[in-house]
Amino acid sequence: MAASASLPAAHDLAVNLLDAHSLLAAFGVLGIALVMFAETGLLIGFFLPGDSLLFTAGLLCAGTTDQGATLSLLPVLAAAVVGALAGAQCGYLIGRRAGGALLARGRSPRLREGAQRAEELLERYGHAKAIVLARFVPVVRTVLNPLAGALNIPARVFILWQVLGGLVWTVGLVLAGYALGSSVPDVDRYLLPIVALIALVSLLPLAIEMLRSRRAAKHQNGSVR
Repeated sequence: MAASASLPAAHDLAVNLLDAHSLLAAFGVLGIALVMFAETGLLIGFFLPGDSLLFTAGLLCAGTTDQGATLSLLPVLAAAVVGALAGAQCGYLIGRRAGGALLARGRSPRLREGAQRAEELLERYGHAKAIVLARFVPVVRTVLNPLAGALNIPARVFILWQVLGGLVWTVGLVLAGYALGSSVPDVDRYLLPIVALIALVSLLPLAIEMLRSRRAAKHQNGSVR
């Protein structure tokens, strides 16, 4: 009996966790939910490619790539949203129980740097805006959730703004990939530069807020003088 065409070949079983195409080929929609959960809820998931995974999934939903696989838009959106929201809430609860010791034990320089940036976000922008902005910054979106729990940010405040930020981040990137894949033929040929561009664009909300904050501080200092 011939093997089903839907089953992966033996050489496809090795999964590159840093490559969006590899993750999607191996795990499909389930992989999206798992990666979103791990990246936003577990400190060990800080290295996972959340932005590129969401965008690439959107491209595959458009069915324009030559990778031999396509995905359906609604299941992808559902998996991305559920994984990202559940992961953030899990991270918050872990931080609530473990406290600041959880982050203090982290040995990764990237995690320590992410924790510092997350603290700066919370201090500069307050709980609501920082929780939303963190979704668009790799590593910071992993660290901020347990940090919010460790700092005892009110659960209602955290849930409201992590849901809002999670929806904007996941749905926005998937639909951006879907729109581009639907309008540009053979767009997968330019996937690497596109993913790099997405990484830069994902930092725009934070950069805009920092620019506004600096302008406001300069204006305030000028008024005091």
